[in-house]
Amino acid sequence: MQKRRNRQGGEKGGRKSRDKKFGSRQKSKRVLEEVTGKVQMTRDGYVFVIIEGEPDNDVFVKASKTRGALNGDTVRCAVTSERKEASSDAAKGGRKDAARRREGEIIEIVERSHKPFVGVLHIVGRQAWVLMQSRNMPYDICIDFDTLPEGAKRGMKVAALVDGWDKGEPTPKGHIVDVLGMPGENDTEMHAILAEYALPYRFEPEVENAADQISDQITEKDLKGRRDFRNTLTFTIDPTDAKDFDDALSFKKLDNGNYEIGVHIADVSYYVLPGTIVDKEAQERGTSVYLVDRTVPMLPEKLCNKLCSLRPHEDKLTFSVVVEMTPRGKIENRWFGRTAICSDYRFDYDGAQQIIESDGKEPADPAIGQDVREAIVTLNKLALTLRKRRFASGAISFERPEMKVEVDATGKPIRVYEKITKEANWLIEEFMLLANRSVAEFIATSGRMDGKADKKAKTFVYRVHGEPNTEKIANLGQFVSNFGFKFGPSGNGREIAKSLNTLLAEAKGTPECDAFQMIALRSMAKAIYTTDNIGHYGLAFKFYTHFTSPIRRYPDTMVHRLLALYLDNAESQNKEYYEAQCQHASEREQIAANAERDSIKYKMIEFMQDKIGNEYEGSISGLTEWGMYVEIKPTMIEGMVALRDVKSDFFEFDEQNYLIRGRRTGKVFRLGDAVKIRVKAANLEQRLLDYELVDTTTDNGSSSDGSGNGSNHGSSHRSGNGDTRHVLDGEGRSNHDPSHRSGKGSGKGSGNGSGKGSSNGSGKGSDNGSGSGSADGKGKKKPFYASVAHNDDQPKRKSSKDKGRPRKKFGTKPSRNEKKKAK
Repeated sequence: MQKRRNRQGGEKGGRKSRDKKFGSRQKSKRVLEEVTGKVQMTRDGYVFVIIEGEPDNDVFVKASKTRGALNGDTVRCAVTSERKEASSDAAKGGRKDAARRREGEIIEIVERSHKPFVGVLHIVGRQAWVLMQSRNMPYDICIDFDTLPEGAKRGMKVAALVDGWDKGEPTPKGHIVDVLGMPGENDTEMHAILAEYALPYRFEPEVENAADQISDQITEKDLKGRRDFRNTLTFTIDPTDAKDFDDALSFKKLDNGNYEIGVHIADVSYYVLPGTIVDKEAQERGTSVYLVDRTVPMLPEKLCNKLCSLRPHEDKLTFSVVVEMTPRGKIENRWFGRTAICSDYRFDYDGAQQIIESDGKEPADPAIGQDVREAIVTLNKLALTLRKRRFASGAISFERPEMKVEVDATGKPIRVYEKITKEANWLIEEFMLLANRSVAEFIATSGRMDGKADKKAKTFVYRVHGEPNTEKIANLGQFVSNFGFKFGPSGNGREIAKSLNTLLAEAKGTPECDAFQMIALRSMAKAIYTTDNIGHYGLAFKFYTHFTSPIRRYPDTMVHRLLALYLDNAESQNKEYYEAQCQHASEREQIAANAERDSIKYKMIEFMQDKIGNEYEGSISGLTEWGMYVEIKPTMIEGMVALRDVKSDFFEFDEQNYLIRGRRTGKVFRLGDAVKIRVKAANLEQRLLDYELVDTTTDNGSSSDGSGNGSNHGSSHRSGNGDTRHVLDGEGRSNHDPSHRSGKGSGKGSGNGSGKGSSNGSGKGSDNGSGSGSADGKGKKKPFYASVAHNDDQPKRKSSKDKGRPRKKFGTKPSRNEKKKAK
């Protein structure tokens, strides 16, 4: 058999061993300290060791110093350099803030990751490999032919786990854990996204069977000790095609002129008992996952869509927060406890909005009584009062549009549109926020209503959001000054919030407004679950938790259980146990957010596949040394314009002034500039979308030497993909509104946790830092704002047709023609 040369030019018989490649025989540098963390790998083989609890103190590791560690592995790392200026290798690693990171080398793989890698199965004779397509896995995986699962065929997309990397072997070995199907098929690709994050897409039979055994009959025993609201006006407001209704509102006028308002939440904890197989499954999942075309629920269907769903005209068991509120929105009294309800009406947002806009005079349905119309109008007025009060207290107002992808019955994207949030959405959001805040305050103050925390308060699960990083806030001020805006807040966190709201209000409608919001979001801390309350900065709440969505969030179930225990005067529960559960829930939440984002990106690129050659108006949403990111109108789908494809001149990135300038003509491109592009390529396999400029004329009011800030060209809105919700924790349901689907999934709730769009973020903490400092190939530090205005989560690239830096593939491999046949 003739020797085949690998992509680096080496021959099969002369390749370096694993030990030589990964530097085990190289002389180590002086070790400053040893750390343990998890590997985050780029497609080029570079590694960042992320240390738990120290996300800004990770360690960069060259490809030659990784010792075969792979993405997700837990490793011990020797820190060998504390220098601030990054090497050229760090810049090549794709991390824009690499200049601030330490360097080191991996000395031990403590534990291999249990997350699978997704690729295409290739079989030649009795040899098998999984050819990697993952952006964080640069090595193919060798599979023992005898372990291939039934149904696994050449060319299929599969998920594989790495078992190990034997000494002297050129590639890791592993086994296939799931056969996903043929590449390009919708179910295959959506399951592949889930598999990349080790997210399940079905329940094991024993879990389904256990759920089916739960009785759906409500007996007198079930009603014992519950407050009965079945004769009180009650209704739900949800997306049009929602299937799971986990919250309802009740309304009653009191003789003293005040209102009794009940926020009733499905009593999941009554049906799902601790330690049961259903509970363990929900605990492990942590959250429902909302892809573009489907919902992967946290609970089996019988629970989420039937037993616990607050469907109209059915008696249901609930856990409630009931408040007495004055017409001016002041809370006079509150009550917490288990209840029973029977919803009288099921509204969608459009129907409720029609009632609001007509001031209760035009019901969406003639069968809707005057009492419920008046209730909705009154609740809306109260919600607007609560909302105004919240922002006056320092809540941050991010108003980024949310783009939705509508798909047909086969999963094919047929429309991309902006989801409009109206007062009906805000109505639900504000009362869900009120319930969450009230529960947290009740526990943290040991039942007092004076707002003072009790140092001896019992263990509880809080949703917290810390103050922003002061250095990143200062960097934001530096950035906005380039566009003629002033932002230099002094004082405490609330002053920063007010100054930020002022800045965003002044910038509203300008091309750079979206970039300001993106950088501001990246300045924020991560919103997480914890037993240590520090308040919620983004919402301006001293106490906050998640109580209102136990069907789709496991932390809400924990909150229900703790509240029930403490209402029965139970002792404080084990803090260490609940802190560990909080950490797990926060991690699962972020994983679900990443999967959702990837599904949106995939469908947007798929939507553009039949539009190659089409021309669109757009605006520049990000600038880098290798190109510019452009969002097209009206879909706000973002693609890359490579500088090498702009033929009229040789363009360079001026990193200090954050613009791109032609070397010969002096022509300038700035953030927010209006441009016209042509769709060049849409590569689904690599999830890359490439544009090219139709012409290089920009109407930016700039002189040829690049002076001036340019004129406005309207708002350069981004597709969003959940950035706002990563910081804020509103409870609107636009995020999980499944109206973009074609009858698939139930999707309720906002985003990946609780509300998307303006100020109603989902509660997924933003962990994408501002990127303060970077390095180019020469180790030169970049300004913090370089390349922050786009959603690029990939290393430097040229175009979707370029393979970029060769991947590290060794061992006996199929030829290129064989690979093409496999695909």
